[in-house]
Amino acid sequence: MNTTIMLFLLQDGITNGAIYALLGLALVLVFAVTRVILIPQGEFVTYGALTYATLASGQVPGTARLAVAMGVVAFSLDLFMRRRSLRPALVGRSLAVNVLFPAAILALTLTLAGKQTPIAIDIALSLLIVGAIGLYLYRIAFAPIAHTSVLVLLISAVGCHLALQGIGLVFFGAEGQRGPPLSNAAFTIAPLRFTGQSIAVYAVTVILIVALWLLFSFTLYGKALRATAVNRLGARLVGIRTALSGQIAFLLAAVIGAISGILIVPITTLYYDTGFLIGLKGFVAAIIGGLVSYPLTAVAALLVGGVESFSSFYASNFKEVIVFALIIPVLLLRSLTTPAVDEEED
Repeated sequence: MNTTIMLFLLQDGITNGAIYALLGLALVLVFAVTRVILIPQGEFVTYGALTYATLASGQVPGTARLAVAMGVVAFSLDLFMRRRSLRPALVGRSLAVNVLFPAAILALTLTLAGKQTPIAIDIALSLLIVGAIGLYLYRIAFAPIAHTSVLVLLISAVGCHLALQGIGLVFFGAEGQRGPPLSNAAFTIAPLRFTGQSIAVYAVTVILIVALWLLFSFTLYGKALRATAVNRLGARLVGIRTALSGQIAFLLAAVIGAISGILIVPITTLYYDTGFLIGLKGFVAAIIGGLVSYPLTAVAALLVGGVESFSSFYASNFKEVIVFALIIPVLLLRSLTTPAVDEEED
C-alpha cells in the first residue's frame, strides 16, 4: 500500500464514518430517553433514501400513504386510551397531529407528483414523511409498553424492523434506486477528489452534531430529554411528560435516519433492505460508546468507518465480520468492569 491508496481509504472511511456517527447518535438518543434499542433505525435510512429517490423521479412514494395509515391508527389508539376522560381540546389536538398533519403531507405530495420540483422540496417532503412515520411508530408500538423491561422493548423493536422491511419491499420493490446528488461540484486536493456530495456528508454531520448539542444545552425540550434520560421517574415527578419525550426522541431519530439515507442514495444504489446493515454499523458505534456517550459514539463511528474501509482493501470478503467483531472486546471489557445491577423499575 502506498500513500495515495492510504489517503483514498482514509477519505472513504471518514465519509462512511460520518454517516455511522449520525445513526449512532440517533440510537444513543432513543435508548437514553426510552430504553429502546432502535433496530428499525436502518429502515428510517432506507425510507428516507428511497422516498427521496421516488419523489425525484416524479412518483408518489408509498411511505406518504403509510404515514396517513399510521396516523389514523395512532388517533384511534389515543381515543381508546382516553375514552374515560375525553375533552374537545385533547381530541382536536390528537386529530390535528395524527390525521390532519399526515393528510396534508400526502395532499402536498400528490399535488407535486410528476412536476419538476427542486431538490430542496423533495428533501423536505422526505423528511416530513419519514419523521411522521417515526413519530407514529413510537405512539403505536412503544408508548403502550413504555414501562416494561428492556427485553420486551427489544422484541417489539425487532418486530417493527421486520414489519417495516416487508412494507418497504411492497412500496419500493426489490430493485435498487439512486437519487440525484445534492451538488455536482467537484474539486481536487493533491491525489484526493472531493465531490459536492461528500462535502455535504461532512457538513451535514457537523451541523447536526452542533444542533443536537445546542438542543440539549439551551432549549427546554432538550433539557427535558436529558432529564428523562437520567431518571424517568424523577422526570415524571417534576412534571415532564415522558411520553412526549419519547415521541420527540423517535422523531429526531427518524429525521436523522432519513437525512443519512438522502446523503447516501446519490453515492450508492440502495435496496429496501440495505438500511439494516448500515444501521447495524451505527449500532456498533453506539455500543462502543456505551449507549450513553455522544462524543465517544461519534469517535467510534469514525473508527468503524476506517476499519471498514481498510478491511475492504485487505480482506473484502470478511470486512463485515471484522467490523462487527469490534464490539466483542468492548462487551468483554464492560462485562468484566461493570458490576451486575438489577434493572431500574419506574
